Amino acid sequence: MKFPRIRSVMAALMLSVLIFTTAGCATNKAPGRFDAAQQQSSRQKSGQAVVKNATQGSEFNKFFPASGGGYDRVFTQEKKGFAEANLKKGGKVLAQLAVSDTSSTPTTAASYSSSSKKIGGYPAKTLGSTKTSILVGKYQVTAISKDPSFNASDREAWLQKFNLNGLSRLK
Repeated sequence: MKFPRIRSVMAALMLSVLIFTTAGCATNKAPGRFDAAQQQSSRQKSGQAVVKNATQGSEFNKFFPASGGGYDRVFTQEKKGFAEANLKKGGKVLAQLAVSDTSSTPTTAASYSSSSKKIGGYPAKTLGSTKTSILVGKYQVTAISKDPSFNASDREAWLQKFNLNGLSRLK
């Protein structure tokens, strides 16, 4: 009678050993193609997303164009150095409007130095067929079309609706 019990104990013991040894093998797999990049970016201190002295995103909100004339401005994101709002009409998103502090990305501000185009008296540039930006001091103000009906002239008009003079005085 003791024989069947020993068999079941041995079977349970063997099954446990099998589970533990295969679980150990699964964690010792070869590095994936993204593992080296992940380790490098985790160790990297330079190139962090936002510098300490970047302006809080909430400071930008008062400079955005107000809702009105059938358009709704709906803030969607606010964080240190950045604020963004959707521009809607009839519940449909036509564009994204944004203000960002370029302190963290000095090459962004430098890219406007060769711009001959101006919007509202500030250097401007168009990126692709859907994005128009201007540089106001150290702040980049951007309009991105999210609907084909919202074209380059619409983006330029909405960029001029920002309180650009107020933004230029922001420290």
